[in-house]
Amino acid sequence: MDKLLPYSHQSIDETDIDAVVEVLRSDFLTQGSRVAEFEQSLIDYCGAQFAVTFSSGTAALHGACFAAGLVNGDELITSPMTFLSSANAALYLGAQPTFVDIETDTGNINNTLIQASITKNTKCILPVHFGGHPVDLQRIKKIANENELLVIEDASHALGAKYLDTTIGDCTYSDMTVFSFHPVKSITTAEGGAVLTNNKKMYEKLLSFRQHGVTRERELFLNRSADIGSWYYEMHHLGYNYRLPDLLCALGNSQLKRLDSFIQRRIEIVAKYNEAFRSTKSFDTPVEKHYARSAWHLYQIRMKERYFDQKTSIFSRLKEAGIGVQVHYIPVYFQPYYRQLGYKEQLCPNSETFYKETLSIPIYPDMSNEDIDYVIETVLDIFSCF
Repeated sequence: MDKLLPYSHQSIDETDIDAVVEVLRSDFLTQGSRVAEFEQSLIDYCGAQFAVTFSSGTAALHGACFAAGLVNGDELITSPMTFLSSANAALYLGAQPTFVDIETDTGNINNTLIQASITKNTKCILPVHFGGHPVDLQRIKKIANENELLVIEDASHALGAKYLDTTIGDCTYSDMTVFSFHPVKSITTAEGGAVLTNNKKMYEKLLSFRQHGVTRERELFLNRSADIGSWYYEMHHLGYNYRLPDLLCALGNSQLKRLDSFIQRRIEIVAKYNEAFRSTKSFDTPVEKHYARSAWHLYQIRMKERYFDQKTSIFSRLKEAGIGVQVHYIPVYFQPYYRQLGYKEQLCPNSETFYKETLSIPIYPDMSNEDIDYVIETVLDIFSCF
């Protein structure tokens, strides 16, 4: 194959381009009407009361941890099988990530292990909907309630997913939900993210945090002088410039209208992969639990143990054949920075095995049936050589 099929990729059409061009021709490129429109569209789709957009999913996680009140000395429980941002968001605020091992099939945090990791310093549980497959939120929320903890869903992979009869993002079982709009995610704003919540105080803190810690809302001012002019503002927190501009919100709003079709195409690709790989003895295919409808951000094959020593070679052969295979993820605490903080190997054995097993193969809406067939044929051929 002459082209490379990446593990995921954005889908941009003329409607998206027209939406962006319209903003380029308008008076406002940064904080105009498209920001509020996109936030309202997220509210309408997911069912939460409030939405706040951010400049990236990482910024959104940082904002959510700030709104949750994480401070120096606090602890946040999360999974090591995620991108670095899930844990880094705690470190930004002086808090400490506590890593809990995963389920061996979904890659999600194992909720039966959470209780044993809770200490007097624990403030939040931050479960990651790994690969777009929701965690068992009811169980996690029950643990949180019993221990007076907050729940922040890292749904960076899971916009468009369902849990039981709820939509991920409605915050039925959490205090906040975080999304990412990076090009490989369910929809894209190029870079971008959002936090959804049903808590007005958290919403107000999120708004302030993404804008330098500043508020222009008169009812929130500490200065109650009657003669304050309309120019007046107050900085209440040490915030950041984490705003998502109008230009990118216009793209997001256009993309959101096609989200359901994106998810449906991913489901179709999964069905083709599952059928083709059903009888292979080389690897296992992903699961979908009875309580979940995955957004299928990732399609991961889990190699049998006999292939572990050949993973580098298999990875290279797939790349050479034009298959943009990827590994999700290196356990967070393997990173040198986390080693310096005292985290050690064997902390989460299932996560470490999962890292050895898994390869992510291409799945994205614009894949043609010919692309899918090529991936299937190439994967099976290469594994047959080892």
